[in-house]
Amino acid sequence: MNSTLFTTLPSSDDRALVLGGGGAAGNAWLIGVVAGLFDAHLDVTGADLIIGTSAGATAAAQITAANPPQLYADILAAVPPQRPGGGRPASAHGPQGSMVDHLSRTNDVIASADGPVDVRRRLAASALELSDALDPARWNRWRATVAARLPGQQWPRQAVHITAVDARTGDPVVFDRESGVDLVDAVAASTSGGAPYGIGDKLYFDGGYRRSSENADLAAGCRRVLVLSPFGGRTRMPLEWNMHLAPQIDELRAGGSEVETIFPDGAALAAFGDSMMDLSTRVPAARAGYAQGRAGAAELAGFWC
Repeated sequence: MNSTLFTTLPSSDDRALVLGGGGAAGNAWLIGVVAGLFDAHLDVTGADLIIGTSAGATAAAQITAANPPQLYADILAAVPPQRPGGGRPASAHGPQGSMVDHLSRTNDVIASADGPVDVRRRLAASALELSDALDPARWNRWRATVAARLPGQQWPRQAVHITAVDARTGDPVVFDRESGVDLVDAVAASTSGGAPYGIGDKLYFDGGYRRSSENADLAAGCRRVLVLSPFGGRTRMPLEWNMHLAPQIDELRAGGSEVETIFPDGAALAAFGDSMMDLSTRVPAARAGYAQGRAGAAELAGFWC
């Protein structure tokens, strides 16, 4: 059974903005890039289709509900929360140790799988084995965290597609305003990491496991596609599975789309540091993204406008 939940597709004249995953640092970098472009007189928030995955799902909901320069200013003004007792700032998805456990578990699953369908199914089964997999209290806490990050909690009028994976079947999922799922829940599912998130009687996990951290293939049929990838198009999956960005770009171009990408530059990579989940990375990541947006706007103007 295919759990893909979107009902409307773009026409061949449309512009698509693809916002990839990348944790706390990646979200800040995305906001910085979009704000830098905006301040350089290139507004990409009016894209006919915005595709958001994981941290990019949060960014998609944010830039369609608030002014990008204000979102950028809010990042610069925020004080990263500290762990109880001091020490390093908290992670966007909980204690740093949990992230290490998550990466170890999912790396083991990836190593044992034999392809894209199998790895999603195995990841789904692994997620359901977590001790708090079916804990509604955890879902409610995560929903409240996600809701607090969004300046608006209603689906925008323009087409926004938010990715996830069905945690019971491993099927790829795409939420939009016609899917019957609240925007907050869609973003919470897409950003849930490797842990299940419940919506009604369904369970979902992170959209970055649908196909890639970008899921740019969902922009098929759009004439112009701009991809912002905090991970620079990389993947943890074996390259022969074609779950990284490059094959998706080839597919889009073969279908007649013009595609441009923005990847983190050296300054952004330095800002990300060792963990893109560390909230202390957000200010330097946003600043690096803003500088990239300002610098690249003139070159992109002819492509986008």
